[in-house]
Amino acid sequence: MKDFREMLQIDFLKDRHVRFFHRTLQVLPERYASLETTRLSILFFALSGLDVLDALDVVDSNIMIEWIYSLQVLPTEDKSNLSCCGFRGSSHIGVPYSTKGPGVVHPYDSGHIAMTYTGLCSLLILGDDLSRVNKQGCLAGVRALQLEDGSFYAVPEGSENDIRFIYCAACICYMLDDWSGMDIQKAIEYIRGSLSYDNAFGQGAGRESHGGWTFCAIASLCLMGRLEEALSQRELDRIRRWCIMRQQSGFHGRPNKPVDTCYSFWVGATLELLDVFRYTNFEKNRNFILSTQDRLVGGFAKWPDSHPDPLHAYLGLCGLSLIGEPSLRKVHPALNITQRAFQHLQQLQQTWRESTNSCGGQH
Repeated sequence: MKDFREMLQIDFLKDRHVRFFHRTLQVLPERYASLETTRLSILFFALSGLDVLDALDVVDSNIMIEWIYSLQVLPTEDKSNLSCCGFRGSSHIGVPYSTKGPGVVHPYDSGHIAMTYTGLCSLLILGDDLSRVNKQGCLAGVRALQLEDGSFYAVPEGSENDIRFIYCAACICYMLDDWSGMDIQKAIEYIRGSLSYDNAFGQGAGRESHGGWTFCAIASLCLMGRLEEALSQRELDRIRRWCIMRQQSGFHGRPNKPVDTCYSFWVGATLELLDVFRYTNFEKNRNFILSTQDRLVGGFAKWPDSHPDPLHAYLGLCGLSLIGEPSLRKVHPALNITQRAFQHLQQLQQTWRESTNSCGGQH
């Protein structure tokens, strides 16, 4: 008989996590008020978390889909705002609720590249056919955010520009099956320039290597289908080694930092994409993730004895999915959605291609 402490550690409380994500979709504590402008990303963590848990039946899909479409920044009649199109993070700016075009002119209304990524993912998770996504606007909006050095801003007004937003752009182009939204070669050059002396990636050239940026680099190259072209076998082997060295019990994002739940996905998915995740210690990883599980309200925290939050709860779940936790859906490591949602995307893309061919190239 295992001792009581060990049983506590190994118990995965699926029903609590379903309730945690369901509650996240309805009400959030006051401390989340500052995240109002990125509400769509919190919706994504909760929806995709429920999808991984195979519990999407607790959600009213139609209401969610309509709300997401109301956050689409659509082209105006004269298309003068094409460079601002995409998805905004919430209704905080006060633009009238609308799911139909044309867009309205507003000096501060624009899409955000990470919200466009999480918005499209959320629609796929909910089984939407993306027929109301204004592809021309989304792709023009993404293209307008790319800088001369290949990196991307998050918003047209200017922001940080780094490898995270290259990843968002790559996901958007991949999902919409149209790479006109970015200059791939420039993006690859920026990614290559972000490879640091210790064989992993920083946010940009000369910056410290980090598990999150390394995921963004490798996942972007995989989505582009350019991993082997962009990096030599020797470089890939060194990146593999750096990532494997990030495991202690769970994973950390940088040398000499404490382990943190989210890196079970960021580093774990990178190792999965590089085809060496199986060489990590699944049991230690699982025990660490479950040590951050909130046994009362559900969810996972960054560290043990901390508050759970939607991001760490979702990425902790994805970490468990990667190691094959029973009763969890498999996750697509590059897009960070379930394989079920990814298969839905593949079916949509197949129909788009067929309709394009039957219309003689008109789509």
